[in-house]
Amino acid sequence: MPIVTKEDYLRSLRELGSVIYLNGERIADITTHPAFTPHINAAAKTYELALRPESEDLATAISHLTGQRINRFTHIHQSVEDLIKKVQLLRLIAHETGSCFQRCVGWDAMNATYMTTYEIDEKHGTNYHQRFIEYLKKIQSENLMLVGGMTDPKGDRSLPPAEQPDPDLFTHVVERRNDGIVIRGAKAHQTGGANSHEILIMPTQAMRKEDADWAVVAAIPLNAPGVVQIFGRQTNDERRLTSRLDSGNPDYGLVGGETLIVFDNVFVPWERVFMLGENEFAGLLVERFATLHRQNYGGCKGGVSDILIGACSLATEYQGISKASHVKEKLAEMIHLAETIYSGSVACSVMGSKTKSGAYYPDPLLANCTKHNVTRHVYEIARLAHDVAGGILATMPSEKDLRSGEVGNYVEKYMAGIKGVSTENRLRILRLIENMTSGTALVESMHGAGSPQTQKVMYGRLGKLDMKKKMAAKLVGIDS
Repeated sequence: MPIVTKEDYLRSLRELGSVIYLNGERIADITTHPAFTPHINAAAKTYELALRPESEDLATAISHLTGQRINRFTHIHQSVEDLIKKVQLLRLIAHETGSCFQRCVGWDAMNATYMTTYEIDEKHGTNYHQRFIEYLKKIQSENLMLVGGMTDPKGDRSLPPAEQPDPDLFTHVVERRNDGIVIRGAKAHQTGGANSHEILIMPTQAMRKEDADWAVVAAIPLNAPGVVQIFGRQTNDERRLTSRLDSGNPDYGLVGGETLIVFDNVFVPWERVFMLGENEFAGLLVERFATLHRQNYGGCKGGVSDILIGACSLATEYQGISKASHVKEKLAEMIHLAETIYSGSVACSVMGSKTKSGAYYPDPLLANCTKHNVTRHVYEIARLAHDVAGGILATMPSEKDLRSGEVGNYVEKYMAGIKGVSTENRLRILRLIENMTSGTALVESMHGAGSPQTQKVMYGRLGKLDMKKKMAAKLVGIDS
């Protein structure tokens, strides 16, 4: 039964019954647990927006495989226009949630796998691409949510997979059978893992011939025997258990509800295996996934920044400082930074090109520039937010204090802002700013889709320094 509505999505998660632990205890139903519901609500927006006439063009697409209208988060990009609509959609959903809606990671994994399996088959005569097409038809028709399983724990990062003291620190094949393979390992920091249906695992880095058992791409249901998830902690995450006001963004949470996903001898049938030992393609797959994911960040982080800028503007009004010239200047700078990262996402989409598979791919150098700007600009936006909101962000009383019969009147009196704005509303908007600029959100902006060093590595590969040296030499008459 395809997932169409939010209610369908919730039902599907209950029926899935994935094995998930939080604080050492297994959670029977994540759809009713307050630690999970904000992340589920955020992901549900990807379904809800597809049903709205005004957002249908962005939130849906026509499948090039079946000709049916599908959720865009299951679509393979068929044009530059598709790449642009992707970025526009991400900003739109960020405006609705002010948080991570998680589904783009699996989307990028699908597109990278689609492109790369075509080229593996071209070289080796395998049938991975057709297998993946059949799998993709299922994802599209049922409207399932996937985790993009890229990041391995890695252990000793100075050693390649085959030389690790514990081989399981990179996910790998431990058995080949007539009916499929058995894998063991883990994927870390998996955005949306708790409330997704399946995971598409991929190599986490380029692989040598000796690492062939670690060069594996496969799709695994998250309720498969041997799959165990451990829910990660976030900044101030216990607040959502006790207070809507103190949690800042109570309905949609903070980042993406990341999990550690463990594979304890998990069986995968052959029809769900899309790379097995073709180590020379691992680096290409990683690069494509990274480019597609880095393309996103100006869209989603630009959209989230819009919410933060609006919250800061309200906070300055509530505090009676909105007309101060330095406040106007700082808000203008925040807008400039948000639009700068958004323009990067648009630019790498506009400059996208067609791959051999027919799928379209963003310009990789510009996509890396976009993500690198995010690692800087989002931090600067947060710094400016802390500046204009004031030190109260770090020291304000709790909702329980506000509601207290003993001290509530003091909180009401001394936390007040301008006349006509309730103390509660002032605290609500300040908590939202605190939530959006706290540790977890900023760390994700830094390391999601790769840390800044990974982008610098790509600059060295894609920056065409030899060509630029020749241009400079030619201009001044130097033979090179």
